[in-house]
Order: sequence, then structure tokens, then C-alpha cells
Amino acid sequence: MDAHWLFTEYRDGVFRYLCRVVRRADEASDLTQEVFLRVARAGVPGDGELAVRAWVFKIARNLALNHLRDEVRRPAAVELVDGSRPATQEISAAIAEALADLPAIDRDVFLMRESAGLSYEEIAAACELSADAVRSRLHRTRQQLRASLGDPLRVQINRGVRLILPERTQP
Repeated sequence: MDAHWLFTEYRDGVFRYLCRVVRRADEASDLTQEVFLRVARAGVPGDGELAVRAWVFKIARNLALNHLRDEVRRPAAVELVDGSRPATQEISAAIAEALADLPAIDRDVFLMRESAGLSYEEIAAACELSADAVRSRLHRTRQQLRASLGDPLRVQINRGVRLILPERTQP
């Protein structure tokens, strides 16, 4: 496996994960490039494809955490909210807010599973947790998201928009 193959194989998953974490496509794109620059510089570990995928996402997670820490140090821009947004934008905003309210590790575990499709073992390796801890965090996070998204989603369901957060039990 070389860096080019890893980029081709994992860039979409890494980008989706980073989009959810940093919530800006341009920043996620820059971070995705940085992930694969670091992958190319570091040399690919020879532990098999499962371990390599977890290693790539560990790099992505660490870069995202550093980016978010740096963002806290910068002054925040004021964002005006438009009340005429379509329902899907309202749902997206509610989901983004609910994800932002989660502890960082729970958000990362959830996004690696739901956005990037990593297995429990890959998430465990990337986040330095056990597979059982990943399973437990996913279950708790899904319950928390359902509870926090209940009211915004009920409003949207009444408008004819439906969102389902899947309850996955298999790794």
C-alpha cells in the first residue's frame, strides 16, 4: 500500500468525517489534504488494511482536534440566522448543534461510524478505546442525539420532512 492508493481509497470517508467535525467544506478539504500529506511523509505501517484504515482516521481525528482547539483561540465570527431557511437547512442546523454539544470523543466515535463507515475495531484503534467502549459510546450518543433532536425533528415531520437516525447493533 502506498500513499496514493490510501488517498484514492480513503479520501471520501476522511472528507465526510472532517466535514461533520469542522462543519465547513473548505476547511475539511484543506484538512483532508493535510491528512494525506502526513500519511505520505510518515510511511504506511504494515499491520494490514484494517489497522492502516484506523491509522489514517487517527491522523484525521488528531488534525481535527488541533484545528478545533486553534479555532477556540480565534475570535468567533457573528452569524446571522435567516428564519426563511428551508426545512432541510433547519434540520442540518439542529444536527450540527446537537453534534457540537456532544463530548469530542463521543462525536468522533459517532461520526467515524456514521459518516465514514469505520468498524468498531477501526474506531477503537483510531480513538485509543476498546471495541466495547466504542459500542457503549455509540449507543449512548445515539440516545442523546435522539433526545436532543426530538423537538426539531417533530416540527419537520409535521412539514413532511423525515429523518431517521439508524440504530446499528452490529460492528
